Amino acid sequence: MTVQLDHTIVAAKDKNASAAFLAEILGLPEPVPMGHFAAVALDGGVTLDFADSDEPIRPTHYAFAVSAVEFDAIFERVQERGLPFWADPQRRRPGEIAERGRGRGFYFPDPSGHFLEVLTRAEEDQRAA
Repeated sequence: MTVQLDHTIVAAKDKNASAAFLAEILGLPEPVPMGHFAAVALDGGVTLDFADSDEPIRPTHYAFAVSAVEFDAIFERVQERGLPFWADPQRRRPGEIAERGRGRGFYFPDPSGHFLEVLTRAEEDQRAA
């Protein structure tokens, strides 16, 4: 049997705003209504299903591996929006990108307070160089 992640539910203050934010920042297709969710499709058939929550949001970490070209485009969109970003999850290196060998990464918040990470793998950045 093959086990593959199909979807996960993401609690949000405003599911539509959070789903649209993620899709726009990552350069993905617009969210699709799916029952009472706003679903953002990722590669491999996985969706992030955003749901409104009346409870306080418990921030969660979501990491997205992307190509070097996608990384640059995402970083540009984060900067255009004036979003804060950090090179580390402890938020000790504001305004920096982490260099990880030949890979890169950074962290930024979404509208509900979740902590998003965008990263490249060393082999992706090596191919782009």
